[in-house]
Amino acid sequence: MTEQRSKSAEQRPHDRITAAIVAANQRGDTAIVAFLTAGYPKRDQFRAQLMAIGAAADVVEIGVPFTDPMADGMTIQRSSEGALAQGVSLRWLLSELETMQRPPAPLVLMSYLNPLLAFGFEQLPAAARRAGVCGFIVPDLPYDEGEEFRAALAAQGLALIQMVTPVTTPQRLADIAAVSQGFLYAVTMTGTTGKAVAVPAEVTTYLDRVTAVSPVPVCAGFGIRSAAQVSKLQSHVAGVIVGSALVEVLEQGGDPAAFLRSLRSSV
Repeated sequence: MTEQRSKSAEQRPHDRITAAIVAANQRGDTAIVAFLTAGYPKRDQFRAQLMAIGAAADVVEIGVPFTDPMADGMTIQRSSEGALAQGVSLRWLLSELETMQRPPAPLVLMSYLNPLLAFGFEQLPAAARRAGVCGFIVPDLPYDEGEEFRAALAAQGLALIQMVTPVTTPQRLADIAAVSQGFLYAVTMTGTTGKAVAVPAEVTTYLDRVTAVSPVPVCAGFGIRSAAQVSKLQSHVAGVIVGSALVEVLEQGGDPAAFLRSLRSSV
């Protein structure tokens, strides 16, 4: 019994994120972290979309809609506006997740700080864990200011997934990597999401630098939309984050699972 309790205690939700990425790598695949905005394009399709995406991706990142998504490009801004117009909120999302069948892929919430503050840092980690959430990405919460939220999440075994960029200094990169859980989000360019990104040598050099210091898998994001990009990045990162391109597939009524599978076609 003691051994069983010990094993259970070790299985923290954020460990599921890392394990899913590692399992993909062990199969010879680049892990796919797939992003969708909660409740977009249509709120009543959210559950079906999440199940389809979660069956094809290794990790699912669910965006909480916000009025001023400053790090996001036009596609995700549009999706956020569309979801808000349908009454989608963090509270609605957690309620949906808690009461639905969830996909096998671990779930991460991407939210700007204001919706989290409005919900309440004290209540949020436990509510998120009940809903099957394994971690959070908060683009406008700087590493230096995240200690309180990081600690609150850690008490529930949840990750605060950190972000680094090509202009992150070596010392700051080391500091951020040291507290990373789940995976380390390596932004491949400065600016907003959605633009197609070539993969020049300076990008792969940067990703190699991040991977060298990170104790958790590194996933590259911002502008990933083709199998050729995924193939080029495979030897430099553990996974890729696919956001705007997948949201566009959902807008057009396409098959999200087929699109995600196509990203591995040249890997």
